[in-house]
Amino acid sequence: MKKIALLSIIAFAVTNISAVAQKSNKKGMKKVLFVVTSNDKLGNTGEKTGFWSEEFAAPYYELLDQGVEITIASPLGGQPPIDPKSADPSSATEDTRRFDADKVLQEKLKNTLKLSTVNQKDYDAVFYPGGHGPLWDLVQDKNSISLIESFYTHNKPIAFVCHAPAVLKNVKINGEYLVKGKKVTGFTNDEEEAVGLTKVVPFLLEDALSSNGGIFSKGPNWQPYAVEDGLLITGQNPASSKLVAGKLLQKLNK
Repeated sequence: MKKIALLSIIAFAVTNISAVAQKSNKKGMKKVLFVVTSNDKLGNTGEKTGFWSEEFAAPYYELLDQGVEITIASPLGGQPPIDPKSADPSSATEDTRRFDADKVLQEKLKNTLKLSTVNQKDYDAVFYPGGHGPLWDLVQDKNSISLIESFYTHNKPIAFVCHAPAVLKNVKINGEYLVKGKKVTGFTNDEEEAVGLTKVVPFLLEDALSSNGGIFSKGPNWQPYAVEDGLLITGQNPASSKLVAGKLLQKLNK
């Protein structure tokens, strides 16, 4: 009987230690907010747009697999639109195939938080995937603008890839454009020309960030290229998504 009682005590102790450890690990887990577009219209073309799946999936899994807790928000909340071109098999990558088969993530996407309800104090960093969608909603969204300002002024990393750096267009810190004097990149004029949308988009990202004082640099079309300047991380195109996530991870782990 004494032996059984002792084993019960040991089992109880192990269970409690495990529970405390899990609670402690969760408490120390880094939290990143992903902000995606709610816009599904490609200007007046009658075509659909949204967020680009690779630019979401590659950073999502890069961070998730390192134990980062990810929350997703969008201007309207609920299911955000995915650019149909990014879901085409010709654009598939290992990460997008994982994304397509991930039932847990698909359910999570159906229930994105409404952007107006989130607060930077609940997260360690914010990340914006691109796609053309953000050019029409997040660029002008007051909640997005104030959220980025709040992350930045509270010394937290802000990261963007491809068309997403465009959402910095109207972001100011102490009356000055956030990008002024800072190294930035994003979807280039040449790349926009290559996809035939220079006359469709409301503005060219490269021109907008440059005119706001950003020090814009770029790599070859479609090749991975990302820059960081303090808390600000930007990537040029879909191929740069994992590079941006890697730089964000480094900042989170400092």
